[in-house]
Amino acid sequence: MGNSLVQNQKKTFSTYMTAPNIKARINEVVGRNAQSFMTSIVSAVSANPALQECEPATILSAAFLGEGLKLSPSPQLGQYYMVPYERKVGDIKVKQAQFQLGYKGYIQLAIRSGYYRKINVIAIKDGELVRFDPLNEDIEVNLIDDFEEREAKETIGYYAMFEYTSGFRKAIYWPKSKMLCHADRFSKAFSKEKYKELLAGRIPEKDMWKYSSFWYKDFDAMAYKTMLRQLISKWGVMSVDLQKAYEADEALIKEDGTAEYIDVEEAPATVPAPEKSQIKEPEQTPANDADDDDPFDAAVA
Repeated sequence: MGNSLVQNQKKTFSTYMTAPNIKARINEVVGRNAQSFMTSIVSAVSANPALQECEPATILSAAFLGEGLKLSPSPQLGQYYMVPYERKVGDIKVKQAQFQLGYKGYIQLAIRSGYYRKINVIAIKDGELVRFDPLNEDIEVNLIDDFEEREAKETIGYYAMFEYTSGFRKAIYWPKSKMLCHADRFSKAFSKEKYKELLAGRIPEKDMWKYSSFWYKDFDAMAYKTMLRQLISKWGVMSVDLQKAYEADEALIKEDGTAEYIDVEEAPATVPAPEKSQIKEPEQTPANDADDDDPFDAAVA
């Protein structure tokens, strides 16, 4: 019966995408790339059984946003994802798709803006960190040259930096313990205690479906994204597309294009993109303090 249900849901999404009114809407929104758009979305959905159970309209709305930002839904590229999310609407449980920007999407949009000469994020492994000076934002590390040896080492922290074309530079470093607390506080789907149990192999196979959050599946990728989000939203110049992606990240995108936030405490603040002539000024307007989703900022210089 389970297989039959999934097959019906697959058929429902395929039927939805090929319905005359939906095809007409896709042609109107996407234009000459409509066919490749449909192919890429159907491929992404077919590769994710949980996504097949979501309301088709929410998948399409998320995909429209991704297309508007000229990002790919391919899981291999990691630019953005359509993430299944179960919620209650009244007394009924429904599965809907969120738009979730990947860290590579943040990098793509930042590069395209033309404001950034350099932007990078990296995991720091055990034994590599010599020191990080948060006052002057100087880091000293001895990176392990051997790739396999480095990958086998435990991650102890995350470093992210950018440099404008004008030369203004900003960098941050978070120990992994801080990242775990951040994820535990701001993601309803994540628990740092459960994550420890998962890493230790103490979660029964029958319960693994509960751990579908990207924080469980790819903690480092989510940590990279968090570092870039913190860095760019507070100190970076945000192009119109980058601002749009930032505001829609981890939200349910409605058919009218508005965002409804499900797994974040509040909607992010709007950060306008200044004129390029303003980049010469080293002080940039940070995001509104109401969106300060870093519970440790008061203790970090």
